[in-house]
Amino acid sequence: MKQIKESCGVIGIYSKKDLNISPMLISGLQSEQHRGQEAWGIAFPKKIYKKLGLVIEAFQMEGTELIEEFKGKTGIGHVRYSTKGETTLNNAHPIRVESFSIAHNGTIPNFKELLKQVEKNGLFLDASKTDTEIMAYRLFQLLKEEKDWFEAFKALGKEVDGAFSFTIISDSGELIAGRDGKGFRPLCIGWENNDLIKSSFYTIASESCVIDYLNARFNKSMDFIDVEPGTIVKITDEGLEKCKFSNETHAHCPFEYTYFANPSSFIEGINVYQARENCGRELAKKYRSEVDGDVVIPVPDTSKPAAIGFAEEIGLPYREGLMKDRYRRRGSLRSFIEPSKRERIIREMIPIKPVIAGKKLVVIDDSIVRGTTSREIVRRLKSAGAKKIQWFVTFPPIRYPCYQGIDFPTREELIAATVCEEKCDLNEVNAKVGEYMGVDLLGYNDLYGLSRGIGLPKNELCLACTTGDYSCLKHEPEFKSRAEMKGE
Repeated sequence: MKQIKESCGVIGIYSKKDLNISPMLISGLQSEQHRGQEAWGIAFPKKIYKKLGLVIEAFQMEGTELIEEFKGKTGIGHVRYSTKGETTLNNAHPIRVESFSIAHNGTIPNFKELLKQVEKNGLFLDASKTDTEIMAYRLFQLLKEEKDWFEAFKALGKEVDGAFSFTIISDSGELIAGRDGKGFRPLCIGWENNDLIKSSFYTIASESCVIDYLNARFNKSMDFIDVEPGTIVKITDEGLEKCKFSNETHAHCPFEYTYFANPSSFIEGINVYQARENCGRELAKKYRSEVDGDVVIPVPDTSKPAAIGFAEEIGLPYREGLMKDRYRRRGSLRSFIEPSKRERIIREMIPIKPVIAGKKLVVIDDSIVRGTTSREIVRRLKSAGAKKIQWFVTFPPIRYPCYQGIDFPTREELIAATVCEEKCDLNEVNAKVGEYMGVDLLGYNDLYGLSRGIGLPKNELCLACTTGDYSCLKHEPEFKSRAEMKGE
C-alpha cells in the first residue's frame, strides 16, 4: 500500500439552473494551479478525465472537445502535487470508488489500520491502492451501512487520522465536501446567483482565490466562508446542508500561510499576503540588532511580501535581486512542488547584477527544507558580486516530517535535522545551517514570531514539523526512510 503525501487543490461546482459548469471547473483549477503542477483531473457523475502536467497545456490542445464531452451541472476537480513515487495517471485524482468519485487534499497516516477495517468488512484491496483510495473504500462501506452521507462521515471521523479536505461527486449527482476536525488543510465555499445570465451555482475550493476568480459570493457581507473543520457539506437541487461530525482543537498548517497558498486567499479570515508581510516584520524585530545590509531582496516569488515587511520594519530599501523567468508558456514553476524540475528552476533564477554587485545583501526566504536550492542561490549571488549575504527565514527550522498533508521528506533529507542534533537550540541551528549554505549570517524565525505574524495563537497551529510533537494526530506516526516511503 502506498501513502501518497499531497498538498493539492480540490474544487467542486454545483449549478442549480442546469448551467454547464465544465468551463468554470477547468478555469477554477487553473486559478489554484499553484497547489499542484504534476497532474490534474475532473469528474462528473460516472465520468472522469485526468491528465499529466498543467491544466493550460491540455486545455490549449483539446479544450473545446473536453468541454463538449464533459457537460454537466455538477462536477469536481483536482490539481496534484506529490513527491512520493512516480507521477502517473493512476495516482492522479479524482479517483473513482464504486458509486462516487473523490478528490483529496491531505495525508492519511493510519491507512494501514483503515485497511484492516476495510478487509474486516469483506473487501480485499490490492497493494497498489493509495491512502486516499483506502479511505474512500472505507467510506463506501460505511455509506452502505448508514444509508446517509452525514452518518457515514460521523463513523469515518472516528476511524481516520490525519488531514483531509475533499470533494466528492456521487453517481446520482450529489456534491459532497468536507474537512477534517483539526482543519489542517483549507477549504471554502462560495455562492453565485445572477438572474440576468441565469447563473446560480455553488463553488467549493481549497482556497478563496478560486471563489474570487469565478466571481462567486456567499452573502452580501462576505465573499466566501471557510468550511469549518470537522464539517461535511452536501449540495443538491434542494440546496445546501451541512453537518458537524467532529469537534476537535484546531491545528491549522502554518506552511499554507508562509508558502503554499495564493497571496490573495483568505484562510480562517486571515489574508495570506498580509500574514507573510507580518511574518517579515516579526523576523526583522527578532534580528534587528544583527542586520548589517544595504538592501533587502526576496527569494522569488513567495517571499516577496515578507521581504517588503522586513525592509519596512528594518528601514532598508527593498529590491528584486533575483528574477524568475516569467515569460515561458508553462508559467512560473515552484521548486517545492516540482521536485523533478528543481535544478531547472534554479538555473532560470537570474541574478540582477546592478542590485547585487558590491552590496551587503539581506535575503528573505519563506523556508528552508532540503537546503540545496538555497545553497545554489547563495553561490549565484556570490558570483554576481555580493559583498556580504545575510539570510533570514520566515518559517522556523523544519526538523521533522509532515504527516498532515505537506510533503516534507524524511528526516534524513531535512537540512536542519541532518546538520544539527535533535536538542540543538535555535542559535545552534542558525549557525550550522548558515555554515552549510555559505552565508555570513542565517536567522530562522521562532514559533512565537511565526504565530504573531500569521495572527493565530500557537495552540491553533500544527507545529509538528518544527517541534516533533505529533499530538495533533490520534496516533504517533512511524518515521521511515525515503526507500521505505517509496516501497523499494
